[in-house]
Amino acid sequence: MSSNPTSSNSKPSNSAFDAIIVGGGHNGLAAAAYLAKAGRKVLLLEKLEHPGGAAVSAQAFDGVDARLSRYSYLVSLLPQQVIDDLGLRIRLARRRYSSYTPDPHDGGRALLVDNGDAAATAASFAAVGAPDGEFHAFTEFYAGFRQLTEALWPTMTSPLPTRSEARNLAARAGAEAVWDALTERPIGDTIAKSLQHDLVRGVVLTDALIGTFARADDEDLQQNICFLYHLVGGGTGDWDVPVGGMGAVSGELERAAREAGAAILTSADVTAVRPGGTVSYRHDGAEHTATASWVLANVAPVVLDRLRSSDASDGAAQQATQPATRNPNHLREGAQVKVNLLLKRLPRLLDETISPEAAFGGTFHINETWSQLDAAYLAAAAGTIPDPLPCEIYCHSLTDPSILSPELQAAGAQTLTVFGLHVPDRLITAENNDQRRAELQAAVLKSLNSVLAEPMEELLLTGPDGQPCIETKTTLDIERAVGMPRGNIFHGGLDWPFVEDNAPLDTPAQRWGVATDDPRILLCGSGARRGGAVSAIGGHNAAMAVLESGPLGSGPRSRRASQG
Repeated sequence: MSSNPTSSNSKPSNSAFDAIIVGGGHNGLAAAAYLAKAGRKVLLLEKLEHPGGAAVSAQAFDGVDARLSRYSYLVSLLPQQVIDDLGLRIRLARRRYSSYTPDPHDGGRALLVDNGDAAATAASFAAVGAPDGEFHAFTEFYAGFRQLTEALWPTMTSPLPTRSEARNLAARAGAEAVWDALTERPIGDTIAKSLQHDLVRGVVLTDALIGTFARADDEDLQQNICFLYHLVGGGTGDWDVPVGGMGAVSGELERAAREAGAAILTSADVTAVRPGGTVSYRHDGAEHTATASWVLANVAPVVLDRLRSSDASDGAAQQATQPATRNPNHLREGAQVKVNLLLKRLPRLLDETISPEAAFGGTFHINETWSQLDAAYLAAAAGTIPDPLPCEIYCHSLTDPSILSPELQAAGAQTLTVFGLHVPDRLITAENNDQRRAELQAAVLKSLNSVLAEPMEELLLTGPDGQPCIETKTTLDIERAVGMPRGNIFHGGLDWPFVEDNAPLDTPAQRWGVATDDPRILLCGSGARRGGAVSAIGGHNAAMAVLESGPLGSGPRSRRASQG
C-alpha cells in the first residue's frame, strides 16, 4: 500500500461520479489512474483494508521482518507504456537464470538454463542425457515463438484484432507456421514433435499449465492460450522480479490514482451492481448507494454476476442462472497450491556442480517432467493429490534482498515461493479444506525434499511465536482471501488475445475486450479479454473504452450521477 501522505479513506462527500470501480486490485487502480488523469471523477471501492488485491506484499509471519509477495509474485505482462503513461516508479529485476530442473531419477544431475551462457546450457542438456541436437531444437522452438509474440505484444494495449488480422501479423513476422501450431492444434503435439527428452519436454510444458488444469493434448486448447500468455509479455516472455515486492507495483498504481484525484475507499464491501450504474456498498456499518455513468468491475466475472443478481447473497444459485457477463471459460477452476517459506539459508543440492544461488536464481522445477505432469493430471482428475506433486520454486530474495530486514539479510535468510501444479479446486471443499491444506503442505515438502540434499523442514526459520515460517494457501483459501472464484488466479480461464472474425465490434467496450451485456458495466480485471497476471492491461483497456465512448454524458443511458 502506498505511504502517500495525501491518502485518505474517508467516505467521499456527495458528488457526481463519472466512473465507479468495483474492486481495488492492480487493474482497478490502473483504470482509476487513467480515468482520473483524464479528468473523470472516479470512486474506487475495495472490500479489503488495503488496495492491491492479489498483487500485495505482506508480513506473512508474525514478528518476522520479511515482506513476501503473498499471492502474485512475478511480472511479465506489465507494458512499459502503462508505466510511462502513469509515471510509475517501478523497478523490475531481470533474472540471469531461466530454470533449473533436477532429474527426478538421478538428483545428482540437472538441467540449468543459463541466459548468460549458451555453452554452459548446451553442456547441461548433455549432462541430463538429452540427445544430440536437443539444445538446438529447444532454442529454435522458443525463437519461433518469439517471432510470434513480438508481433502480437503491441496489440495487447490496442483495440482487439480479429483472428485474421492477428494471423496476418504473424505471417508478416515470419511466424505463420508457429501461429498455426499454436492456434489450430494442442501445444503438446508441437512440443512432442520438436523435442525428444522427457525432462526437456516437461520444462516447456509447464508454461502451458501454470494455474490451468489441462493436459498437453486437450482439444479445447486452454493450455495453448496459457502458453501464449506466459511467452507474450514484452514480446520476450521474460518474467521479472518486482523490486520491493509485488506491493511496490500496486502501491505505485495506488499513488498514481490518488494523485490524479481518484477517491479510493477501502473496507467498502460492494453488495449489488444494478443496471445503469447504481452500486450499493457497506462501509463503517452502514449501507450506501452511489451512481455513475460507468461501472468498471475489477472483480471476477462470476462475482460480478452475483452482484448484478437480485439476490446477491445466493451466489451458488446465481452461478447457474446468471451467465450474462461471462463465457464458459469464466467458470474454470483454479488448479494450484501456493506455499510461502522463509529459510535460514538456501538448501544444499544433490548436484554439487551447481551452486544453490544459480539453481534458485530462476525457476526451480521439481518433478515436472513430461510424463510426471501427465501422471499428475490423471491422478488429480481421479480425485487424489498427485504423488509426486509437480512444483516450481521462486526465490525472490536472491534477486531483491530488500524484502528482508538487514538482520535477516546478514543472517543469510532467503524467501521461497512454491507453486504446486495440478491441484484443481474440485479436490477442496469447505469441509475438508483444513485437512487438504495440511496434506498439500506435506506433499509439497515431500516433493521438494526428493531433489534436495537436506530436508526443507530443518531449514525453516522459526518466528517469535515458536512456529515455523511456512504458510500454505489452497484454492479455497485464495478465494476467501482475495475473491478469486474457485481459486482461479486468472479470474477464470484465459481467452485468446483476439476475437473471431464474426465477433461484434460495434462499441468501444467490445473493441477493447471489456464488454458485458450492459453497455454501462465493463470488465476491467483479469476476467476481461487479455486479462490475467499482473499486467494492468485489463484496467488500461477498460479506461480506454470509457474515454473512447466520448464526452461525459454521451451514449446510451448516460447521466450525471449523484451519491446518496
